[in-house]
Amino acid sequence: MKSVQRSIFFSAIERYASLLLFFASTAVLSRLLTPAEFGVYAVVTAVTSVFAASSQEFGGANYLIQKTSMSEGDVRTAFTITFGLSIVIGVGLYLLGDFVGTLSGSREFSTGITIAVLNFAITPFSMTIIALLRRNMQFDVIAAANLLCNVTMVAVSVALAAMGFSYAAPIWGMIAGSAMQAAYLMISHPNLRIFRPSLEGCSDIAKFGLYSSGVVLLNVFYNSAPQLFLARVLDLSAVGLYSRAVNVTQVFDKLVTQVVSPVIMPAIFAQTGSGANLKSIYLHAIALLTALHWPFLIFMAIMAKPIIFVWLGSGWLEVVPLIQLLCIGYLSLFAACLTYPVLVATGSVRDTLMSSLISLPPSLLIIFGASFFGVEAVAASTLLTLPFQATVAILFISRHLGLRWADLVHATWKSAVIAVCCGVTAAIGAALVDSGLVGPVTGILTACIGTAGAWLMALSAVQHPLLPELREPARQVRSAIWRIAGVAPVATVRTDRDAC
Repeated sequence: MKSVQRSIFFSAIERYASLLLFFASTAVLSRLLTPAEFGVYAVVTAVTSVFAASSQEFGGANYLIQKTSMSEGDVRTAFTITFGLSIVIGVGLYLLGDFVGTLSGSREFSTGITIAVLNFAITPFSMTIIALLRRNMQFDVIAAANLLCNVTMVAVSVALAAMGFSYAAPIWGMIAGSAMQAAYLMISHPNLRIFRPSLEGCSDIAKFGLYSSGVVLLNVFYNSAPQLFLARVLDLSAVGLYSRAVNVTQVFDKLVTQVVSPVIMPAIFAQTGSGANLKSIYLHAIALLTALHWPFLIFMAIMAKPIIFVWLGSGWLEVVPLIQLLCIGYLSLFAACLTYPVLVATGSVRDTLMSSLISLPPSLLIIFGASFFGVEAVAASTLLTLPFQATVAILFISRHLGLRWADLVHATWKSAVIAVCCGVTAAIGAALVDSGLVGPVTGILTACIGTAGAWLMALSAVQHPLLPELREPARQVRSAIWRIAGVAPVATVRTDRDAC
């Protein structure tokens, strides 16, 4: 198995196992925590994630991945910077906990942040080792560590929620998961010398990290901003509803994007290093992603009501219109996961920051203004902000790759046809549920089967580039089933071969 395929395979195993945990834990926690309690957790994680992402990226996780030749001193310096920044930020947030609680109007935030800052002392160890494993394409170890983290996090969160720990349950679960992940990684990577303090070559890391952390800080703050604005302008229930809607909408990210994202940057550097054309790689990747991304979001938007009723319960039906609006907005982010690695591969890490500086501040202003009109207005604002961000990112990439809009249309028109076919099929399933002819569970199953069939037929009808990519995995699955059943697969006879 090729290194990229092997990496995606292990990444997929971990992500899909984690996705099952996500589905189960979301269903359970939605019945143990109210939207307001979930809102406290959402705001606490929003605040801490902004600062955590900045310290981790400035320390140089991506610097270690993209560096051509690397010494142990580089790793030690990257860890030292990451750990130092994390501790400073963690202590600062701890000291400001009371102020944040007063500013937000809820004392629960102060308690939540006091617990969450423990993560700042744990994650630098994990992030440094994970960067080295990603560089070496050792995604089997990463998959095991992430899965162990998620299992621990879910188990602790559900147990504490059942014991009445309220909003603190998932926060303690997050800490427990991070600690378990760090312990596993340090056991599997016994070279603990990389954690010895060093500042050798810190200027190179700081130069790269300045742009890299700036991009991440802007994007994480942007993603967290709706929760922060809603907490200040409206109430915690609105925060909980919006956060849950975002989580549901991002299921595609958990299914596909998060599977391939850890592999994208190392894979792009490996392919361009062997002489592959970056423009062709980018357009081919877009064609593959849109064939999955667009049909999934359209299906989720159409089937949102029965899915939420079955999955989260009737108490969360208010999120349905939010999910539908977010799904439409997210259609424009089909190439989002490619922007950063492609610009870094062209040697233009500075442009990743410039792109964010151009697109995100106006988007934040729109979201802030929308928050005064309610949570649905915030969701509706993504119909403006997300296409704008996608356009800016693609324009920056086009400058370096020589892309034309016609190239993008040519790469995505087949995916658009497939998405329309899937949408029509899903609409039939939704109509059956709305008319009362079938129940929600039956309607969801019918729509899933029908949409999957429509997707495969449309894929074949337009001869989509994804089709050849599916044949080899399908053959391997078929062979595995035959082996389990004790049936020998029939060899294909080539009629064009000369007779012996």
